[in-house]
Formats: sequence, C-alpha cells, structure tokens
Amino acid sequence: MTKLFLLAAGAGLAGAAVLVPGAAQAQDGRLPFTGPRIEAIVGYDHNRSGSTVDIDAARNLKQSIEGLTYGVGAGFDFATGETLRVGAEAELTDSSAKWDNNNGVPNTFNLGRVKADRDFYVGARIGVVTSPRTMLYAKAGYTNARYGLLGTNGSTVLDQRLDTDGYRLGAGLEYALDSNAFAKLEYRYSNYSRGEFDFDGRTPDSSRFSIDTDRHQVVAGVGLRF
Repeated sequence: MTKLFLLAAGAGLAGAAVLVPGAAQAQDGRLPFTGPRIEAIVGYDHNRSGSTVDIDAARNLKQSIEGLTYGVGAGFDFATGETLRVGAEAELTDSSAKWDNNNGVPNTFNLGRVKADRDFYVGARIGVVTSPRTMLYAKAGYTNARYGLLGTNGSTVLDQRLDTDGYRLGAGLEYALDSNAFAKLEYRYSNYSRGEFDFDGRTPDSSRFSIDTDRHQVVAGVGLRF
C-alpha cells in the first residue's frame, strides 16, 4: 500500500512538470522553493510491530504506540529546471508515543514501558513547482530512532535504550506564504530493520540484530527560507 502511494505521488510529480511551463520567480528575483531553509514540525506518530502474525493468540497484546511527534529540520533546495527542485535535508524529532503496562496487559516487547524517543533523519527530496506558491514533493532517506524500554521483576528495574536503523519514504505539499516563509503538510512511512541495545556506563552495547518495526506519521510544518 505504501509503495503504491509513493508511485502515485511520483506519477503526479511527473505530470505536474508539464502543467506549469512558466513558474514565476519570487519577489526578490530568486526562483521559488530554492535555497537554505529551517522549519519546525509537529504531527501524529504511530509505531507498530511490522509483523502481521499474532505472536500469541491466547492473550491481548498491545502491538502499537502512538502520540505526538515534534522537532526541527533544515535543508537546502536548488533548481534543476524551471519547475524541478532537488534538495537535501536533515531532521531531529522527539515523540510522546508510549505504552505503560499498568493494566496487566503485556505489550509485544513484554516490558513494563515502551516509549518512542529521539529520531534522527537525513535524506533527499525531489519536487515539482505546480504554481508560484505550491510545490509537490517526494522524499527518501535514512532514519535512526531510539526507543526507551523499562521492565522490572518487582525488585530489579531494567531501563535501557534500543537504537534502530531504517529507511523513510514520504510525500508532501509545500506552500509559500511569502518569498521567505512557508508551510507544509507531509506523510511519511519509516521501517526499522536493525536494532542495538545501547547500555549505560562501562557495559558495551549489544550486537546488532534484526527487527521489523513500522512507523506512520502525518506532520505539518512552518519554516523560513534564506
């Protein structure tokens, strides 16, 4: 489903390139949607086990966490034609998504608490200017997310971090409020396939192992171009 969505978005970008043969320049003479930018984002965050198999049909296991994601991003876009834009970007976010096992129902991690922590993303995007104020874009890149895991046997508390590596795909719309300010709306899908326990103190980190975690986010942002 995600791949079909992104293919459709890519087809829309390609079609839009022939719909706007002459995109107007910004008031300062610069082509719209070019140059360095910074932004703040906030939106919906849904994390879920990537497996479609119920690991224990006899119990009601919580397989997802959701909450609010928020953070900052920066990037640079340049024109490769009158309507085509290519750019690089980076983003650092946090999340309120968590699960506390305070009702006796275990989750898929079989721990007392699972909390989404910081998420670092770096990638590239390609966009098509469909009007002097509007650009449609698709994006892809690398994401490294951290989850906080807390468990206890009644006497000993284990609190550790799980660092995960994966990829992100997304698509969105950016709207120029004026020659410098902009707003955007974006959907992105992330999949984390490798994990590593990050221990404190002198204990070495664990060996890397395979995981399968999906993440769906819908975010809005505002920013400035320079």
